[in-house]
Amino acid sequence: MTSKSKSQLAPLPWTEILLYWVLSFGSHLYSFYQLQRFSKEHEAGLEREFQLEKGLLKGFKRDPSDFEWSFWTEWAKKSLLWTLTGHGIISRFTSVYYPKLRVPALTIYGLLAAGSVLGVKGVSVLLVHLGLSFSVAQLRKPALSWACNLLLLSTLHIQPLQEIQRDWYKTEEEYYLLLFSIAVCGLRFISFSLELCWCPPGHGGVVQLCWLFSYTFYHPFFYNGPIITYKDYIEQMCRSGEESDKDQSLLSYLVLRSGRIILWWCIAEFMIHLMYMHSIQSNETYLKILPPWALGGLALALAQFFYVKYLVLFGLPSMLATLDKLVPPKLPSCVSIIHSFTGMWRHFDEGLYRWLIRYIYVPLGGSRHGPLYKILSTGLAFGFVCLWHGGRDYLQYWALMNWAGVLVENGFKSLFASSFINSIVEQHFSAAMKRRSIALLCAFATAMLLLSNLVFLGGMHVGRIFWMRIFIQGKLPSEALDGIEYVCHYNNSIQFYLYRAKSHTTLSQGTLHCLDLTILQRNPTPPTMSKRLATVESSFKQLNTVFR
Repeated sequence: MTSKSKSQLAPLPWTEILLYWVLSFGSHLYSFYQLQRFSKEHEAGLEREFQLEKGLLKGFKRDPSDFEWSFWTEWAKKSLLWTLTGHGIISRFTSVYYPKLRVPALTIYGLLAAGSVLGVKGVSVLLVHLGLSFSVAQLRKPALSWACNLLLLSTLHIQPLQEIQRDWYKTEEEYYLLLFSIAVCGLRFISFSLELCWCPPGHGGVVQLCWLFSYTFYHPFFYNGPIITYKDYIEQMCRSGEESDKDQSLLSYLVLRSGRIILWWCIAEFMIHLMYMHSIQSNETYLKILPPWALGGLALALAQFFYVKYLVLFGLPSMLATLDKLVPPKLPSCVSIIHSFTGMWRHFDEGLYRWLIRYIYVPLGGSRHGPLYKILSTGLAFGFVCLWHGGRDYLQYWALMNWAGVLVENGFKSLFASSFINSIVEQHFSAAMKRRSIALLCAFATAMLLLSNLVFLGGMHVGRIFWMRIFIQGKLPSEALDGIEYVCHYNNSIQFYLYRAKSHTTLSQGTLHCLDLTILQRNPTPPTMSKRLATVESSFKQLNTVFR
């Protein structure tokens, strides 16, 4: 570990750490209380304008304004919970009695489950995309595969095609489900295409097509992720067929993880019953009259709800994937222990982060060819994320803010790692004092990160009003309080990683990510799959026979 890492993780007096936690939790709770008061005071106006629903809790209304939460909650009630349960039953049954048929059985089930919701026409669109991507990938030209898949993703924004697809469905929600499926499957097609381009020839096209079907229509990840690469999927799926499991351990894992998911769902529902943050953020008048503490509570509530929401949306598919002996990406880290742009990208959606590193950042050069290549690689990665999310104006600002934030953070790290600056710091600051100084510097990064998240979650009008009220019109006492809170935020996050490192006696998550990135940078061309695939040649042949 470098000296800078040691200074960041230097222990502080327990009284100081306690003070940080008290101030942080106290400010969170008080700002949430002020937002809840504002929500109750303006409940009648919010109900007229945004049609608040009758709450599950007596005496409370429910804010349905978060589209994503309402959308997936309704689909879960209609069919997704049942089809995911069916996937789990079929997976367990075939694992016990017909292990050689488990992969084709899950593939066929996933295809039928998608067809039951998207219809024949919707699945046909995905099959056309799959066929085109597969055909171009056979040429083993990464540039052609990228061009083909980007063109396929761009069809999501062709207005005449959108109108045709809308006419296939009775409701707008069914059409949106098709859009989500195409977008997520687009990442899978890119992953398959590039892995095929990098892998030496050795297996027939039918086997590759069978695995692409299995990868694409794996039901837990089909609609919304999380993202797993094609290489990881086939390696883990082949390996899982060779491993035995214990019914008792599986049952205990299922019960405990299901309980956690239900708890996360309850917390999310409690938040939108207690605070109407999504309705408030949609009205500029309310944003302008919010008291300062309630305004801070709104920002924190939006970020925390987004985190809890994705614990649920990623938690259930990840649980089923784990029962299938796959290794899904880690669930999002709490936004209250993330203090940098780099940390947000590494630890919130790990699957997307690894996908971007493997297929965009490293192939374009990354940091191996100097700062210009690093800037270009990072910029194109953020540009792709912006395009994949829809490419709207507020997403462009969000991507630019994140790109700038990552570059500035890396610039400061390089500056303080220089021998000249490092020698000055080592001579005049103790390890604990360096940690406090870094916390002070990170306070600004945390504020900018929160602002970029607000732009992503609420749009440009939310980001603009927060910028004006906090950074332009804000008075010195309130800005000082914000700064103190961000310093507490940083030190609490560092203390959390210290505690986790001691509990698990392993490298911290951030160190693991750095090691993974170093390995990728030292191997610009991703390692081939020939060795692993050679050990499962018999499985491929069996699958070839079954799918035929």
